[in-house]
This record gives sequence, C-alpha cells and structure tokens, in this order.
Amino acid sequence: MEYGRVTDRELESIRKIVGSERISMGESILELHSKDESFHQRRKPDVVVWPLSAAEISQILKLANEKRIPVTPWGAGTSLEGNPIPVEGGIVLDLQQMNHILELRTEDLQVRVEAGVIYKELNQTLSRHGLFFPPDPGASATIGGMVGNNASGIRTIKYGATKDFILSMVVILPSGEIIHVGTNAIKSSSGYDLCRLFVGSEGTLCVVAEVTLRLIGLPAEFMAAVVQFNPIREATDTVIQIMRSGLSPAALEFLDAPTVQVVNQFKKLSLEERPTLFIEFHGVSAAGLKEELEMVKEICGENRSLRFDSGIGREERNRLWEARYGVRESIKVNNPGFYPLVIDTAVPISKYSDMVEWGQKVVGKKGLKGYAFGHAGSGNLHMEILGIPEEKAQWQKVREAEEEIVHFALECGGTATGEHGIGIGKKKFMKKEHGASLTLMRQIKELLDPNGIMNPGKIFD
Repeated sequence: MEYGRVTDRELESIRKIVGSERISMGESILELHSKDESFHQRRKPDVVVWPLSAAEISQILKLANEKRIPVTPWGAGTSLEGNPIPVEGGIVLDLQQMNHILELRTEDLQVRVEAGVIYKELNQTLSRHGLFFPPDPGASATIGGMVGNNASGIRTIKYGATKDFILSMVVILPSGEIIHVGTNAIKSSSGYDLCRLFVGSEGTLCVVAEVTLRLIGLPAEFMAAVVQFNPIREATDTVIQIMRSGLSPAALEFLDAPTVQVVNQFKKLSLEERPTLFIEFHGVSAAGLKEELEMVKEICGENRSLRFDSGIGREERNRLWEARYGVRESIKVNNPGFYPLVIDTAVPISKYSDMVEWGQKVVGKKGLKGYAFGHAGSGNLHMEILGIPEEKAQWQKVREAEEEIVHFALECGGTATGEHGIGIGKKKFMKKEHGASLTLMRQIKELLDPNGIMNPGKIFD
C-alpha cells in the first residue's frame, strides 16, 4: 500500500491543532520513538505529536486519513514485539501527556483515566483508598498500552487480564469519529462487546483516549512462599497440581536454574540455583492463608520439593518480587552484546510441563543459550533465547528454535502470545493459530480502517 508523507503543509495543519510546543521532528525525539524493548529494526517516524484530548486526536486522524499518512499510537514504548515501531514512518501520537486520573468513584470501585496514565502511579493513588487495579505487566506501562496489548502479568490467575477490568472507553476511529463503548455497569448483555474488540488490537483499529476501569479492594492479608526443586518436571508438575486442587493463588511463578543464577548476581540474592516457584496468596485472614499454604506445602512435598520457605514478611516478599520483575534486566546485564528473542507462549495448564521441557530441549539441541521463566499458574511460558542478529547463522538457529517452540504450543491448543501481543514478531504465526478466522479479522480491520493508516505492519502480514 502506498502511504502519504508528512509535508510542510501537514506540519502546519498539525501545529494549528496542538501548537508548536507539542510537535517535534528533532532527531533525538524521532530516535526515541523508533524502537521499543525488542530487537526489531528501528524505524523513525516523520513527526511526533503529543495530543491532550480526544478532540485533538480526532482532528489529526481526519487529516492523516485524508492524506493516507500512517499513524502509530505510543504509550511508554515498553513493548517486546515491535508493537509501537512506526514501520511506515508517518505520525506517532505520543499519549504520555494525557496522564490524568479524571474521576475516582470509590463507592463503585471504578476509576476513569486518560490513556497515558502509568499503571504503577495509578495504583499508588488507589492504595490510599484501599483499592487497586490488578493487571501487572511489570514494566512502567501506560493504561493505553495495556489496553492495546491486553496486558496481564503475575496476578492473572486470580484476577484476570486487562480486558477483564475495562468497563468503557472513549476511542477515536481512523475517520476521526469519537465514540464511547461500554457502560459503567459491571455486567451487560446489550449488543456486541466493542470494548473486547478494541482491547488487544495494538492500535490497528483506533486510538484509545480514555478508559473506565473496574477496581478491586486491596487484600487485607497476604502470604508468600518460595519453593525449590531439583528436576524442572517436579516444579512444573507441582504447578498443575496446585491449580487443580481448588486453591486460588494470586501468583504462581516459575524460574529455571539459569534464571535464578542471573537474578542472584544482579539483585545480590542468595537463592539456591535450582528450579524455583514463587507463590503468593491474598485473603481476608492470616489463619485462612496459613491453611492454604499448608495444603500447598503438602503438594510440594509430594513432588519432592527440596526447600519450602513460607510466612515471608512484607519486606522480603517485596524484595523477592523485585527479583522476579528484574528477570529481563538480569539476563541483559549478564549477557552483554546479546539480544533476546522472547517466547511468550501460553498453553492449557495440563500441557505446561511438556511446554517447558520442549522449549529447553529445542534450545539445547541447537546449542543456544536460553532462560525459561513465566506465569506458570496461567500456563504462560517466557523464554529468552539469546543471539546476535548480525551473526546470521546463529540468529537463524534462534529463529528456528522460536518456530519449533511456538508450533508445539499451537499443537497443544495454546497461543503464540499470552500477553505481549503480535506486533511485528508474531505475525508469522497468525494463520496457523487462527485459520479462517484471520480472514474475519482482516475484514474488521478493512471496515474500520479502509485506508490502512492505523499502526500498519502489525498483526497482519
């Protein structure tokens, strides 16, 4: 498809909409918006614009649509699959200045926010009212970015993903039309669920300007445990048994021994370098949580756990979760010069042990270096397979490993991406995963965005 370019005429029109202080073609700004956290090739936009309202976004999209200029929404740039890279240039709409909490309705357990609000900062504010927004991707993501990728994170098994907390949204279609989707009711059977349509669409259908979120009361009590095993299979089989037991952990995370090793080095911890589970429970009473942990300990013992540390205090618990959040940085710091290709498969829980074993077998067979970890309780495996893209033979092996691992997940009835989105990196798996329904997705895209201006080059080949 042929796209228009941003000329002096379009620049002048955009300046009339937002003012000269919220538009930039500076080299450092363009470079900053040419990449995310992935290895994918950088591509600079023609211009970066910082809108402050849905009305401004609407005017810019009308202009871009008329001239067929590509538009890429931008949150915090923390994606892992090239999701916000402006592969066709054009306009990047950086929403980070739309960062206001518009309305907090504590009596309804709801909050209305602009798309540029950072979820960690939102939760800091909410905590003062005894509330929180559970999805937790770890990075300093914006609410708009979390909507775009349907982000989830460590607490998915108890609370769900971003889509489960969205009540309504204000979105701007490529035509510039501003629409409101959803209601403030917790449940509705009225018409098509357009919120779910736009969640996970990665900026290919619209720009999200405003979101109303459902909130949860902060748990009164929590209890955590760290459990270590010898063979990986015993750790991953434990995950399956915990999830089948009727227990309801708030988090159930898996780290293999190499991952524990780099985390120890980076975070100055002293965990034994073995396959490890981090487990956390939330509840209303300490007594109830202790009963649940006793049941977990029994299950772990049946799977020959070597070490079970429970009753961890808040300070140590926070330090351990900081270590879990620091996994990607730990791998990066301990492997200078290497780039990770990130695996993000998710499979039915009964297949999780097989998924982990298969991933490690493939990496070992190809003589590559890799780390396995993830949100085990929701069947989500992250692997970082390391290589140097410029070394073509080696990187080809990395790519082949990715193909084998993802195809195994799909054969298990799983998905190529549990939470990172398709972006650039996972497009090649869409046909195998979705089959004929991919055609319907394309038709929806063409209906809403006939000129193809919204974040081109993502999701579809």
